[in-house]
Amino acid sequence: MSRPRIVIVGAGFAGYRAARTLARRTRGRAHITLLNPTDYFLYLPLLPQVAAGILEPRRVTVSLSGTLPHVRLVLGEADRIDLDERTLHYTGPEGEGGTLAYDRLVIAAGSVNKLLPVPGVAEHAHGFRGLPEALYLRDHVTRQVELAAAAEDPESCAARCTFVVVGAGYTGTEVAAHGQMFTDAQVRKHPLRQGMRPRWILLDVAPRVLPEMDDKLSATADRVLRQRGVDVRMGTSVKEALPDGVVLSDGEFVETRTLVWCVGVRPDPLVESLGLPLEEGRLLVDPHLQVPGRPELFACGDAAAVPDLEKPGSYTPMTAQHAWRHGKVAAENVAASLGLGGEHKPYRHRDLGFVVDLGGAKAAANPLGVALSGVLAGAVTRGYHLAAMPGNRVRVAADWLLDAVLPRQAVQLGLVRSWSVPLDTSSPEVARVPGGPGRRHEASARSGPGAAVRADTYDGGTGAGPGKGRAGDEPAKGQPGSGVKLSGSGAAERRSETELAKGRPGGGPARTWPADKPAKGPLGGTRARSRPGGEPAEGRPGGEPAEGRRGGEPAEGQPGGEPAKSQPGGEPAKSQPGGEPARNQPGGEPAEGQPGGEPARNQPGGEPAKSQPVPAPQPPDDQPPPGPDIAPGPVKRSDAPDHSAKGDS
Repeated sequence: MSRPRIVIVGAGFAGYRAARTLARRTRGRAHITLLNPTDYFLYLPLLPQVAAGILEPRRVTVSLSGTLPHVRLVLGEADRIDLDERTLHYTGPEGEGGTLAYDRLVIAAGSVNKLLPVPGVAEHAHGFRGLPEALYLRDHVTRQVELAAAAEDPESCAARCTFVVVGAGYTGTEVAAHGQMFTDAQVRKHPLRQGMRPRWILLDVAPRVLPEMDDKLSATADRVLRQRGVDVRMGTSVKEALPDGVVLSDGEFVETRTLVWCVGVRPDPLVESLGLPLEEGRLLVDPHLQVPGRPELFACGDAAAVPDLEKPGSYTPMTAQHAWRHGKVAAENVAASLGLGGEHKPYRHRDLGFVVDLGGAKAAANPLGVALSGVLAGAVTRGYHLAAMPGNRVRVAADWLLDAVLPRQAVQLGLVRSWSVPLDTSSPEVARVPGGPGRRHEASARSGPGAAVRADTYDGGTGAGPGKGRAGDEPAKGQPGSGVKLSGSGAAERRSETELAKGRPGGGPARTWPADKPAKGPLGGTRARSRPGGEPAEGRPGGEPAEGRRGGEPAEGQPGGEPAKSQPGGEPAKSQPGGEPARNQPGGEPAEGQPGGEPARNQPGGEPAKSQPVPAPQPPDDQPPPGPDIAPGPVKRSDAPDHSAKGDS
């Protein structure tokens, strides 16, 4: 008899716990497959400490293959579930498709950032749901403080050192608390002009900080934040977000380059595509975490609306504590439904309390209903996290110890760009990369700091944008490796061409990469080799001409621009697509790397170079044509309409 097939979608708190429990319960009597976009489980409660530079990123990640040895890991994102055929269709990290058949399916897809209909937020704000977002925020905050310290204009300095956090729940409160300490430590080493100090503003429409917790813990957190210098404004939110600031609901305009969106979460849009009954966007299940009428389908975590048996008529909130417990109960019920031991159990919970890390030795906690604050609460909070983490405990404790005795390293690595972590995304755990595979299309793609320029939409593996897949092309403006960089607010700032040309060799024939072997760029895209002795070729079709080549006539056949001047050797380089071969290369050597061409003329025994035009790459059939409203990298599924759900995970 064949072993039953169990597929788990998502490796968050619920999915990871379900996979681990099932592996122990079944003991090899079932095929267990875990589908997840990344190869790690992310311990979300410690993410603010990653953004503040206390913990290294890998400390809060736990290897799935290393801790789930009897579970098959499949990297990918679920696209569609065929309930009648009992198959799940997914897209892998490199764009390849796949299908998984199942006898039991556990949906633990988790949640994404919750959006509100506030103008400009999707374009100018960033969320805090995944590791890429935490890494981006750490780099961005560090950069803003460094730019503020060097600014001559006091107004610019003040704007760059103002950080606005929307949402005073668990996540927003911890981000503001750790952020104020992080920036204060930076300016102690590099003081700002005129004695300025970084300013963190925490906003929420709720009447108090941490409205989910009791009044004592809320008051404790509020007091710690205000003593640290955080500007706490309750009953206030953002009315409009602009590139250079935000308009608050009370009419005040706050100049800032940083807007962190922590207003809560909403279920992953995958559950809405099933066409099953929902409760505020979550899949409705019974107390056994089973979908009514679908004995093969279970759901848990933020994607499931689980009846709260302790509070009849309500559903368990979307928190990490509930998701962790959901996973265990769902796994036990799946095993029981397959006759692999155990009995069906309803989900019941007993509130063990909550902890909120406020940075340093400060915290707010109420373990078993006992309200704590100060150093004792800090010790309980860190002890709880060490006990709850499924791995990396020693490494986390070591980082905490080093942070207590050594100063933090405030450096920006630039590994995650602004457009790599848009707010409106169905996969906050995955950073976008230019030239990534075509996947599910994002809803309401944008321009601005959370999106990308048109040329980033599809580059055919060259980083040159649509229709510009020729080897050796320079990147288009606004792309990684080009002469344009993105500031923290998303505005394009053109670097001087003189700076770009520094350090380039002064002579020799131009060398390009073959079309089938593009030079790799910093973020997985491609980068053109520096042309000897010249300026960068900017803005291919529709851009500026490449100038400054020495000693010759213009190169003919450049599409959409002026001729490139001054090729070495005096004659025009005519090896562009549709042109003539390059003549009189210095020293009689062949022009190397020309795609599809023969050696240059005047070479002993050589034939004229016959450069064939390299056809421009076309986007995949399932990817929409490039346009100004489409963001770069992996194109994901359309997000469903926003059904607000309270609480943070």
